[in-house]
Amino acid sequence: MLERFTTIYKHAEIEIIEKKSRFIGQAFPVESEEEALAILANVHKTHAKAVHNCFAWQIGEANQFARQSDDGEPSGTAGMPILDYLRKEGIKNTLVIVTRYFGGTLLGTGGLVRAYGRAAKEAAEASPIIEKVLYAKMSIKCPYNLQGKLQYEILHNGHVLHDTLFTDNVEFVVLTESVNENSFAKAMAEASSGIADIRLINKLYCAQIEGELIIF
Repeated sequence: MLERFTTIYKHAEIEIIEKKSRFIGQAFPVESEEEALAILANVHKTHAKAVHNCFAWQIGEANQFARQSDDGEPSGTAGMPILDYLRKEGIKNTLVIVTRYFGGTLLGTGGLVRAYGRAAKEAAEASPIIEKVLYAKMSIKCPYNLQGKLQYEILHNGHVLHDTLFTDNVEFVVLTESVNENSFAKAMAEASSGIADIRLINKLYCAQIEGELIIF
């Protein structure tokens, strides 16, 4: 799993007008080509009367799944500008579809490239673009007499106290960036003089969105 990567948050849709042609840009977070194809099929149904439904996607840790289509536009004027935008910005696991309703005026090769590239950019930014960071979700169990000390250490060092459970012991459920997993476990062991039971629950991605840590 990547420690961090750039992607989009959620589905977004925008519309721009170029010489009376409507360009409807949509950005979708996707995890597989099968998911992207299903979304694409649905957009084709929704916009069946459109002249073109052009698209591109980048999927995978190394962007190993990448595809684009001009859908009838002159070669290289639609799908490639969308894919070029995703590549330039390093946006992963994202599908962008730009639907065009022809307005009666030809835009020319340069005009098409600019329009499709602009629609892709505005759709992705409307999502918005985020950075997903890999976190370790940790369980820290300790006797009640260590609760205050360990809680202070957790909060003082910038980790996220996700939950606190009270049973025979106190259990802190903590989110810490994956790169800090070992140092965090060591700090908890030292703070508790080796008494705390420290376990990794799982790893997951989170992102800071409008000042809030969102868990995926």
